[in-house]
Amino acid sequence: MIIDPPLTPLAEVDEVLAGQGYAVLSAEALCQAMACRPVDLAPLAAYWDRLPADGYLRDGGRYRRRRHSCFIVEGGQVGAVAQRAHWQPLAYNALHGGIERHYEAIEPGLLAQPLWHRLLLTLAAHASALKGAQPWFVEAHPFRIDTTDGIGRPTPEGAHRDGVDLVSVTLVARVGVKGAETRVFEADGALGRRFTLGQLWSTLLLDDARVVHESTPIQPLDAAAGGHRDTLVLTFRSRGFQGLAAD
Repeated sequence: MIIDPPLTPLAEVDEVLAGQGYAVLSAEALCQAMACRPVDLAPLAAYWDRLPADGYLRDGGRYRRRRHSCFIVEGGQVGAVAQRAHWQPLAYNALHGGIERHYEAIEPGLLAQPLWHRLLLTLAAHASALKGAQPWFVEAHPFRIDTTDGIGRPTPEGAHRDGVDLVSVTLVARVGVKGAETRVFEADGALGRRFTLGQLWSTLLLDDARVVHESTPIQPLDAAAGGHRDTLVLTFRSRGFQGLAAD
């Protein structure tokens, strides 16, 4: 069963995010904020077809492909930083935390797209509305979860936080699969919400200090044909990137 997400009008997103710890933007609302149309974003999806395999899956799976690049957003500018490892403490990722994971960088062609920069600036503005205007240290993760293993796990670590200030999850493609139900729970309470991101370019915003999140596994609608789900996860953190030497 597919449960439609609770969409938030753009004018209310910052208030809703601050009030309940999460908000969901439709593709139209995201594009309204970016001053573009959903069709303008469509060419970006081709870059997900060339994601390399994730060699760090500790469950032995082959279902995840990804890249990783980092940026600093400050003063209305997006600056790329030298390629660096992705690292999370075990407190936030019990499965893959505590190790440096070195992924291939996002392709230069995607980073050169004007809408890429506009997307980071748009979402950084919501981080600033939530936590105050400041430089944002952004990690970008294009993911493809497929059904190579029969099922694919968008969040093999389970319900989690990321150790940042704001997390965004944008649906880029959903082809021939069922599942991937998003679940958002209070970090310090019992309340939660579940729904399915189905509209391409719809975007979930999460106040990482207040909520934990996960997505259920995907399965193919046709086992012979297989399927996949593509997302772009962006994390916004103050005070620098997470790392072995970070606070």
